[in-house]
Amino acid sequence: MAAPCYLGWDFSTQQLKVIAIDERLRVIYEDNVHFDKDLPEFKTQGGVYIHSDRLTVTSPVLMWVKALDMILEKMKSSGFNFSQVRALSGAGQQHGSVYWKKGSIQILKNASSELPLHQSLKGCFSVSNSPIWMDSSTASQCRELEKAVGGAQHLASVTGSRAYERFTGNQIAKIYSQNPEVYKQTERISLVSSFAASLFLGTYAPIDYSDGSGMNLLQIWEKAWSKSCLDACAPGLEEKLGCPVPSHSVLGPISPYYSQRYGFSPDCKIVAFTGDNPASLAGMRLQEGDIAISLGTSDTLFLWIQEPTPALEGHILCNPVDSQTYMALLCFKNGSLMRERIRDDCASGSWDEFSKALSSTVAGNNGNLGFYFDVMEITPEAVGIHRFNRDNQKVPSFPKEVEIRALIEGQFMAKRIHAEKLGYKVLPRTRILATGGASHNKKILQVLSDVFNAPVFTIDTANSACLGSAYRAIHGLVAERNVSLADVVKLAPEPRLAVTPTPGAEELYRPLLKRYAELEQKVIYSSASSCPAK
Repeated sequence: MAAPCYLGWDFSTQQLKVIAIDERLRVIYEDNVHFDKDLPEFKTQGGVYIHSDRLTVTSPVLMWVKALDMILEKMKSSGFNFSQVRALSGAGQQHGSVYWKKGSIQILKNASSELPLHQSLKGCFSVSNSPIWMDSSTASQCRELEKAVGGAQHLASVTGSRAYERFTGNQIAKIYSQNPEVYKQTERISLVSSFAASLFLGTYAPIDYSDGSGMNLLQIWEKAWSKSCLDACAPGLEEKLGCPVPSHSVLGPISPYYSQRYGFSPDCKIVAFTGDNPASLAGMRLQEGDIAISLGTSDTLFLWIQEPTPALEGHILCNPVDSQTYMALLCFKNGSLMRERIRDDCASGSWDEFSKALSSTVAGNNGNLGFYFDVMEITPEAVGIHRFNRDNQKVPSFPKEVEIRALIEGQFMAKRIHAEKLGYKVLPRTRILATGGASHNKKILQVLSDVFNAPVFTIDTANSACLGSAYRAIHGLVAERNVSLADVVKLAPEPRLAVTPTPGAEELYRPLLKRYAELEQKVIYSSASSCPAK
């Protein structure tokens, strides 16, 4: 009998990835299909079509199906033993939506194992190009939704986020208003994640709570669709969405199609698929009180929150590995490009010099604070470079080493302030898990550790959504018995401790954080008054 294994899938923007892990959580197989390169017939760029208005961004649904056919054939010809797969789960790029035409469920259920799936399903989609997360063409629908439910903050309090153009409810509203006939012919609307799960299940898979939280439609507290949000988007929408389910749900056994065509065991279970960000939270193995921080082109914060307070910035989602708690996402646009620009201006383009400058200045920067937004920031909505001395007076410049520390301290203070605004609390057991380019720089991580008063660990997240999906496949089989994901992934490699907070850091930064938050309001106000009206 072959040793059992578990599959994790990631239907991302540019590629489809798969990973197989054994019971000891070791990766035993991985592969991918790159949409532009491996499926050139779809003529995508970066896996997408950017339309002539530059706002509408879509991906062809059949490309995703064909990519699945292709990767399964690759696995088969490599000798992969499908019969050993006990369960599989997956992730999809968040917010994207798929529109199944009336009657498609029968075609999905009865697909012939003689044919690749994309051939059977080619007539099944009422919208052939799915709107995806890069789309920003629904500004008017967002305004209408917020108005219909009593304002942006009220919408955030109900659904976890104010109205965002990429969020699914607003995309559905646009399709309904532009093509009511197409909407009428649609019997089911899936997220990319639940669409992918449907391919394996051979019937429509439900939307899970966690990915469902990125639609502006789900009441995150009651875990049920919000009637007022549904009504504001399109008529008869609840029926087309189906009932949402907990993210750890076992949806059922794999479709006979896969047993017949590839040799999967008929007992292989499908665990609900979720969004790529929630799956990454599982892949990074976050626990209560933890923060994961990705220091990339934009900086992203993942938080595990017990009692969230949704705000106009950031997103609250149901937690994919613990339905009683929540996760939050915060995105900061001015990330590594901003750090590199200050490095070039103040440290002759050298990270070594940059680090020396950080070491040569004192924590707290003698009260000098700065806000560095080369491009319009989203958390908070502000732009420009704003420097303040210890007396809160605006100053035109800082000495080079003061500028470097003001940038790094400012970036991390903003992250702590906005995390706490969403209800996050630093706990004695809090760990900060850092990833991305700047996570290799110990001096930068030391500032992060001091500002949050928590130890910083580094992790490798090359495949975190894929790996998180494989972990979730194992967890789904035992979750009903109240086994936590943390118990399931005990054997996975531990994150590496990088730095611990300097003694006295909390006392030093507490008053600075308060000052920084007050000055931020000033900066938002001055950005708003100096920017032309949107």
